[in-house]
Amino acid sequence: MHFDVIIIGAGAAGMMCAAQAGSRGQRVLLVDHSAALGERIRISGGGRCNFTNRTVSAENYLSQNPHFCRSALARFSQFDFIAMLEKRRIPYHEREHGQLFCDESAVDIIDMLRDACDDAGVQWAMPCAVQQIERAKGNGRYTLATDQGNFTCQSLVVATGGLAIPKIGASPFGYRLAEQFGIPVIAPKPALVPLALAPEVLEPIKPLAGSTLDAVAQFGPASFRENVLITHRGLSGPAILQISSYWQMQEYRAGRKLPVEIDLLPGLDAGAWLEEHRQGRVHVPNLLAEHLPRRFAHEWCALYGGEKLLTRPIGELGRRDLDALAARLNAWQLMPAGTLGFAKAEVTLGGVSTDALSSKTMEAKASPGLFFIGEVVDVTGWLGGYNFQWAWSSGWVAGQFV
Repeated sequence: MHFDVIIIGAGAAGMMCAAQAGSRGQRVLLVDHSAALGERIRISGGGRCNFTNRTVSAENYLSQNPHFCRSALARFSQFDFIAMLEKRRIPYHEREHGQLFCDESAVDIIDMLRDACDDAGVQWAMPCAVQQIERAKGNGRYTLATDQGNFTCQSLVVATGGLAIPKIGASPFGYRLAEQFGIPVIAPKPALVPLALAPEVLEPIKPLAGSTLDAVAQFGPASFRENVLITHRGLSGPAILQISSYWQMQEYRAGRKLPVEIDLLPGLDAGAWLEEHRQGRVHVPNLLAEHLPRRFAHEWCALYGGEKLLTRPIGELGRRDLDALAARLNAWQLMPAGTLGFAKAEVTLGGVSTDALSSKTMEAKASPGLFFIGEVVDVTGWLGGYNFQWAWSSGWVAGQFV
C-alpha cells in the first residue's frame, strides 16, 4: 500500500504531525510498535500531563545547536497548543514556574490528538513492528517492511522518541535509522534524571538521606532553585533533575567530570549572615535550623564540623572555621558518579544531530523526504512542559511540509 506520508511513532510529536499532514489532504499512515496509544502522555505529570509552559524560549532547551529549536517554537508556540485545548474545552490549570496541567486527565489530550488524526483521515497500524526500511534510488520512495506487510511513501517521519522510560517501549530504533541513512547521532544520555553518588561520597552523607531542601543546584552557568532531595543512592528532586542535563552535557563536552554545587541558603550570603550572629551564644546547628530542616542541620554540622560545630557557640569559632562553613553552605560540592540511568530519566539528551536537519521543515538535508521530530532529535527541554512543547512544535512544523 502506498501513502503520501508514513509516520513511525504514535506519540505526542507523531500524532501532531499526522493530524497536520492529514488536514492538508495527505494520505497518512501512523505506525507504532505498541498497542497502547500515547503512553508517554498518559503517565506524565502524575496522570495529568504537564503539556506545556506559559513561558517557552530557546533558552529552555539544550542542544549541540541551541538555536535550532527557535524556528519551530516560534511557528507553533505554547499559545497555539493552549488554543487547541481551549477549543476542545479541556480544563487545565497552572502550577509553579508556569507549568500547565490538565485538570482531569492526560487522556483528554490523547483523545484530542487521536480525534484530530481521525478527522484528518489518518490510518493506523498498531501494533505494527517495522523490520526494514529502504529508499528507492529512482523515485525516492521509502519502503517499509513490517509484520503487517509492505508500505511505501514519499515522506517518512521518524517520531520514535528516545531511550527514557524503557518499560513503556523506548528503543534506539530512530537513532539506528538515522545512522542507516548516514545521519550523525549525538550519543544519547539520560536527562532530567537523579544523580548517583559513589560509595565513598555517599557513605558519609547517609545520615542526611530523606532530607528535602529548598536549595539552588548549580553547574557552570546553569542554576535552578527548587527542591533538592538527598536519597540513599544520591541526589534527586526537581532542582537536581534540571541540573543533571547540564552536568551530562558539560561532562560530554569537557571530557572530564566536575562537581555539582548546592547552595543550601539561597538568596543569603552565608558569610555575612554568620557574622551577624557571631556575638551571640547560639550554636550553628540551631542557627541553620532557621533555614534548613532541623535534622539535616544537625547531621550536616556533625559531618563537616564535628564536635566543634555541635558543642561550641558561634562566637567561639575562629575566622577560618566560619569562612570554610560559609563557603560550603553557599556552594556545597558533591561529585556525581553518574546517573540512575534511562529507567529513571524523564527524557533523553542527545539524538539525531540538528546539523543534519532543516530547522524550517525538520527534513534531513541529505535524505529528501526523511523527517525527524520530537525527542529523537538532539533537542532536550527543561523540566516543566518544555519537552512536550518541542514535540508539538516539531510535529506541527513537519506536518506542513511532508
